[in-house]
Amino acid sequence: MAEKRKLTVRVDEKWIEAAKDYAREHNTSLSRLISEFLKTIAKDEEGFGRGPVLRRLAGILPADVSLDEHREQLAEKYGR
Repeated sequence: MAEKRKLTVRVDEKWIEAAKDYAREHNTSLSRLISEFLKTIAKDEEGFGRGPVLRRLAGILPADVSLDEHREQLAEKYGR
C-alpha cells in the first residue's frame, strides 16, 4: 500500500462546503473524494493536464486560432 501524506490546499470556503455536501451525499469523506479524483486524473495517459473536463473541451478551438487570439477575444467579450 502506498504511503499516505497530508496535503494542505487553499480553496474558497463555498467550494469546500459544496464538496463536503457532495461527499456526504455519496457516503464518502472529502479526503477520499479528492484522493479518488487525483487517482483518476493521474491515470490519464496524458497526465494531470488532460483531466476529464479538459479532454471534453480539447479540439473546440479552431486550429487556425492561437491561444493568445482566443484570450484577446474572451477579454473583449467579457471585458477583462
